[in-house]
Amino acid sequence: MTQMIDTESVANYIRETARAVILPRFRALGQGDVREKKPGDPVTIADTEAEQELTRRLKTVIPGANVLGEESVAEDASRLDWLSAEAPCWIIDPIDGTSNFVRGNVGFAVIVALARQGQVEAGWIYNPLADVMISAVKGQGAWSAGKRLAVNRDVPPEKLTGAAYGRTKSGVRAGRALNDSGRIRGTHNQGCSGLEYMSIAQGLAQFSLHSRSLPWDHAAGMLIVHEAGGFGSFLDGGTYDARILDHAVLAASTSQAWQTVRDVVTAA
Repeated sequence: MTQMIDTESVANYIRETARAVILPRFRALGQGDVREKKPGDPVTIADTEAEQELTRRLKTVIPGANVLGEESVAEDASRLDWLSAEAPCWIIDPIDGTSNFVRGNVGFAVIVALARQGQVEAGWIYNPLADVMISAVKGQGAWSAGKRLAVNRDVPPEKLTGAAYGRTKSGVRAGRALNDSGRIRGTHNQGCSGLEYMSIAQGLAQFSLHSRSLPWDHAAGMLIVHEAGGFGSFLDGGTYDARILDHAVLAASTSQAWQTVRDVVTAA
């Protein structure tokens, strides 16, 4: 561990930023408040202002730590080198689920992680609309509102539910392959990776599959699922590493659930 982290202070920074910057903009975005980083990839004034505020606050927690935000990387991709540096690195997704946010739909979260050289040491995911925070420190469990969380390990394979994003090697959507397989109950994508990880840790879902491993989307969630007793890695079986951006990543409540999902999508 880089050093002892006051997890509740970080959680409060996240809550306060969401209340001050993000929620007032929800369903109140004005003309010019939304642009596209690239086609189909929106960013709002709430994203940029929340990232700036979280960056300012997190710099006070660990002197000398780098702060890597999704929007700052869009401006300067060389900042990704901080993930491999000796100094610890905060990783921020100011609004995960921006497309939902832009449309005025529920289904977005704030994600913060702390990593050193690819190894995630702490993570926070916050659902501002529901005012639910989940946090985890490596080796200390996943927690929400003073309660230690545990995945649901009692769901048989044919009853598995979860999320699946991306396509199989044959071009079939992963969710369709899983739904058509008859081996699970079904998939439901919330359009927000943070909420998918929260659902696993809360025992409400059993898996979450994503075609890319961008750290602001997955670093905190992979740690939280692990600390809640779940299982997660790259789809090829490799150990999760926040420095690797382009591998499919799969988290699940159990190794059996993980294997069931992997078997279906790799065979499709």
